[in-house]
Amino acid sequence: MRIPRLCLPVPLAEGALIELDDNTRRHCVTVLRLKPGAAVVLFNGEGGEYDAAIDAISAHAATVRVGRYVDVSRESPLRVHLAQALLKGDRMDYALQKAVELGVARITPITAERCVMRLKPDAVARRLEHWQGVVQSACEQCGRDLLPAIDAPEALQGFVAGAKARTRLVLHPGAQTTLATIEASGNDITLLSGPEGGFTDVEVARAEAAGFNRIAMGPRVLRAESASVAALAAVQTLWGDLAGQGA
Repeated sequence: MRIPRLCLPVPLAEGALIELDDNTRRHCVTVLRLKPGAAVVLFNGEGGEYDAAIDAISAHAATVRVGRYVDVSRESPLRVHLAQALLKGDRMDYALQKAVELGVARITPITAERCVMRLKPDAVARRLEHWQGVVQSACEQCGRDLLPAIDAPEALQGFVAGAKARTRLVLHPGAQTTLATIEASGNDITLLSGPEGGFTDVEVARAEAAGFNRIAMGPRVLRAESASVAALAAVQTLWGDLAGQGA
């Protein structure tokens, strides 16, 4: 049985006894059904992980005993910044989850003209907290020890104007260029992926004016939540650790 991994955003040290927060405790009790003595792995998102064991657990409280530190990294040699246009409902969660599994280093949700999802100002903080939970859960599942940063939503125009990566890509069906025909400049990559209706021609032109290359993901039109996943897998295969070129 695979040992559960728990992300605890607190200082960790060998021998420490740590009380689990309510959400983690409920997950351990109701989903994982852990008992005292059960082995777990702890990490706090800052690198490395710790062997640990459940010390005591009940419906109301739980503690873990921290064991030895393991200096391990499962991060990609690429620093991929995904700018994902807002997607409706679970589609956004799916795109974020898979991006984390595929080694993305940073995520910026983008507002674009054809976004179906529109966030009211008073809902941004709540939605961002939800996305951070998606990212944390994905890290627990896939073995990553560093939490990718996720930014507050940003308008496309401002984002492309401030993009600094030497390799900047915007996904656009019908583009004449594919990933196989370009060469990455360094290990910093910014990938811009559109909403359900795609970017408008004006938005694509604006990205190109800011140094983005338009890229097609083959002859078929992919769903918005699939496009960024396919692109990240291709990028990691061409230049990252899916090609066996770990850091």
